[in-house]
Amino acid sequence: MTDLSETTVSPRSLGDRSHDQAVAIAILAAAVVVAGIVALGVGPASLPPSRVVAILAAGPQATDYPLGETVIVWQIRLPRVLLGGLIGAALALAGAVMQGLFRNPLADPGIVGVSSGAALGAVAMIVLGSGLLSPFAMLLGAFALPAAAFAGALAATVVLYVIATRDGMTSVATMLLAGIALAAFAAAITGFLIFRSDDTQLRDITFWTLGGLGGTTWEKLAATGPIMLAVLVAAPFLARGLDALALGEAEAFHMGLKVERLKRLAIFLVAAATGAAVAVSGIIGFVGIVVPHLLRLAVGADHRFLLPASAFGGALLLLLADMAARTLVAPAELPIGIITAALGAPFFLWLLLKRRDFDGV
Repeated sequence: MTDLSETTVSPRSLGDRSHDQAVAIAILAAAVVVAGIVALGVGPASLPPSRVVAILAAGPQATDYPLGETVIVWQIRLPRVLLGGLIGAALALAGAVMQGLFRNPLADPGIVGVSSGAALGAVAMIVLGSGLLSPFAMLLGAFALPAAAFAGALAATVVLYVIATRDGMTSVATMLLAGIALAAFAAAITGFLIFRSDDTQLRDITFWTLGGLGGTTWEKLAATGPIMLAVLVAAPFLARGLDALALGEAEAFHMGLKVERLKRLAIFLVAAATGAAVAVSGIIGFVGIVVPHLLRLAVGADHRFLLPASAFGGALLLLLADMAARTLVAPAELPIGIITAALGAPFFLWLLLKRRDFDGV
C-alpha cells in the first residue's frame, strides 16, 4: 500500500504552467535579440549578422571596419531598431493593460481612439508650437512633442473610460462606439489643423497619418525612450491587481484591492506609453490587440506572464514589420502603419466575429 504522505506531486502535475510560461517569455526575448541583429543588417547596404555583431562589439569609434559600415550600424540603424522595439513593446503592453482594465480583449489604444488623441496632441504641437502653444514648447524643449501626445492620449483614455463604464461595468458596445466617436472628433480637429498648416508642417503631419520609423535619431530615442522604458518597468506591478479585477470590481475590492487607484495608474501608463510611441512614430495600429490576444492563447491570462510576454511580442512584431517596410518596395520605404493595419484589421474582424458567435448574436 502506497504511503500518500511520502508521495511527491510536482507543481506542473497540478496544472502549474509557470515553467512553460517562463520558457515562452525567454524564447520571445531571444527572438527579439535575433530580430534586432538581423534588422541592423537589412537595408540598401546589407550586412550579415556576424558582421553586425562584430561592429557592435568593436564600438562606435572603432577603426577595424569601414567607416561607412560603422556609421550605418551605430548612427542610422541602431537607434531605429531600439526605438522600434520600444514602441512595439509599449503599444502591445498598453493594449494588454487596457484589455485587463476593461476586462475585454477588444480594447486597444488604436481602435478605441487613444492613439488618435495622442496624434492630435502631437499635431497640435507641430502646428501651434510656434504660436498659441509656444510657451509650452519653449518650456519643455525636446519633450514638448511627447508631452503633447501624452496629454492627448490621457484625455482620450479618461473620456473613454468615463463613457464606457457605468456602475463598475464596462459596456463593450459603448466602448467601441465611443472610441469611434473620439477618433472621428480627433480627426476633425486634426483636419482643421492641417488646413491651417504650412508646407513644412503638412509634411510632418502626413507622417502621423501613416506611422513609421524613418528619420529616427539618438535624440528622438533620448526624448521618448525613457518614458516607454519606465512604463515597461512599472506595468508588471499592476499584474496582480489586473488579475483580481478580472473577477469584477466588487470582488476585487473585497479582496483588498484599491480599485480606483489601480484604474488611475493603468490609465496613466496607457496614456504615457501610447503618447510617447505616437510622438515619434505616428499612429501604428492593431499592435495592442493582435499581440496580447495571441500571447494570451500561448501563456494564459495571468498578467504576471502576459504583460512581459506582450512587451517582447510587440517588440518582435514591430521589428519584423520594420524590416518588411524597408524591403517590400525597396529602395522606397513603406510606412509601418500600412503593414500593421493590413495584418491587424482582418485579425480584428475575425476576433469580433468569433465573439459574436460565442455570444450567440
